[in-house]
Amino acid sequence: MAVNEQTAVWGRVDETGTVYVTDRGVERAVGQYPDGSAEEALAYFTRKFSELEGQVRLLEQRAKGGAPASDVAKTVAHLTTTLEDAAAVGDLEALRARLAALSGTVEKLTEEQQAEQRAAIAAAIEHRAAIVAAAEAIAAKDPQSLQWKQVTATLDDLFVQWKDHQQNGPRLPKKEADDLWKRFRAARSAVEAHRRSFFAGLDAEHKEAKSRKQELVAKAEALAGQGTAGIPEYRRLLDEWKLAGRAGKKVDDTLWSAFKAAGDVLYAAKAEVDARENEEFADNLRAKLALLDEAEALLAATDRVVARNTLTNIQRRWDAIGKVPREQVKAVEDRLRRIEQAVKALEEEHWKKNDPEKKARSQGLVAQLHEAIAGLEAELEKAKTAKDTARTAELTESLEARRAWLAAVER
Repeated sequence: MAVNEQTAVWGRVDETGTVYVTDRGVERAVGQYPDGSAEEALAYFTRKFSELEGQVRLLEQRAKGGAPASDVAKTVAHLTTTLEDAAAVGDLEALRARLAALSGTVEKLTEEQQAEQRAAIAAAIEHRAAIVAAAEAIAAKDPQSLQWKQVTATLDDLFVQWKDHQQNGPRLPKKEADDLWKRFRAARSAVEAHRRSFFAGLDAEHKEAKSRKQELVAKAEALAGQGTAGIPEYRRLLDEWKLAGRAGKKVDDTLWSAFKAAGDVLYAAKAEVDARENEEFADNLRAKLALLDEAEALLAATDRVVARNTLTNIQRRWDAIGKVPREQVKAVEDRLRRIEQAVKALEEEHWKKNDPEKKARSQGLVAQLHEAIAGLEAELEKAKTAKDTARTAELTESLEARRAWLAAVER
């Protein structure tokens, strides 16, 4: 196999199979290939050079892609040492120059990455400080105003964020990391202490409310034998129940069922009494409805004396009839009130027209108006005689006003 001309520039093989490379203007032996031809020996060490060149090219690509500067620097140092006496045939000096160029790139890359790292750390500190601030804001709130289920979920989420940021975010300086963790831990501890205190107090309230409601249930159940007569006391117990506080949903539901059942017994007894009364008072209802039909003629009455006497008679008969079914009481009472109001209005109208004091006041005013009109008429004649137009107009206007008042009063 013919040796590549470009390869032959950098190396040769002697008659013993020793391979030489020209490096920095000096020829040096790089190894032997005793079991092959000169072409094979030279090709072997040329491949070694290609491998080194491939490593340098890969390193250049990594540096360009923003690989960690420290890793690039380590590889540059390693390859630089390797290339000092590399057992390879090729332009080793060109590879060294490319590595030297990479050293400058590493310095720039280091500065850029350090700046990025500082910015990333600053942002990480800010992010973690925001988590701490959120936890401290919860800790600063009044425990009585907090929705603890929501608070617990929020605090758990903040802790998950903290762990995720700690594991996946940039490493913070120890002092800043420790200070933030102490604040976060203190806030979580404060919230937990508030939670324990809140639920301890709530538990005490629940126990007290439970005890009070158990007493109310016992008192309500003891009323069962009183039937309808026990309802006023049951209502009073119900008012106490509303003020007794909460004992927890499950306990409240159980106790309320028992309390309500005790009331149901009383109201069932009342329903039986009402049913009997409704049946008993059905005739009374029919009698009162007939009486109302008779009484409603008074709505059109004009004689107050006859209307009052008739109404008094109807009221006496109404009372004598007795009770009506409970659900009909309001309807019949409202109809009677309407008739009573009509008769009352008739009497009030008569009183307004015949009030002695009002009549006296009216008569006194009439006399005054007559006197005033006579005076104005006399003055008007004088003004006309004197042909005083302005005075005549003034007196005429006053005279007309007085006559209008007199007409209104006499009506």
